[in-house]
Amino acid sequence: MKMIPPKFAAMLLAVVVLIGCQAPRARAPGERGAATSIRNNCYSLLHQLLDDEKNVSLLRFIKREEDDVKKLVKQIANDAAAGAKLLEELARHDPSIRLDDFRLPPGEAATRAAIAVTKKHELLSQSGDAFELSLLLTQAQALSYAWHLAKVAGENEPQPDRARALAGLSVDMEKRYHEVVGLLLVRTK
Repeated sequence: MKMIPPKFAAMLLAVVVLIGCQAPRARAPGERGAATSIRNNCYSLLHQLLDDEKNVSLLRFIKREEDDVKKLVKQIANDAAAGAKLLEELARHDPSIRLDDFRLPPGEAATRAAIAVTKKHELLSQSGDAFELSLLLTQAQALSYAWHLAKVAGENEPQPDRARALAGLSVDMEKRYHEVVGLLLVRTK
């Protein structure tokens, strides 16, 4: 085994210590306000999405899907319920966290409502493979959005514990997203 020269080892240790000891960059007051605004908007949109997604497994009572799809949809619903509960708990302990700060432009809000009606109609009117494909596509979209909302909320969260919780939620949503995409690939071959 080759030894690292002592001078190089000392320099490397100094660099590691200096980098590890740097304090995070302080945000200017305007930046803190912008970060809080972004954080609250992301928390709100994420909570709304997760609150809707926690009910997706209820489709099993009116639609039939294959066991692998049913199992994955149930996992998504459970993860969404846990995520919504997490956000509610965080907001309960910190009144600065708002779960009602949607601030969408009117055109965006109207477009989202139109998409929701279309998706509902598609899911309720389809059966078999078409239903499963539509369901998986809607889940992929929702999970990608949830994954990124949680990520951005965490990046704008000043409390390290909450930032870690949001990062974990983001990872959970990303994992489910990739599971859905994998199932879509299997179904479309």
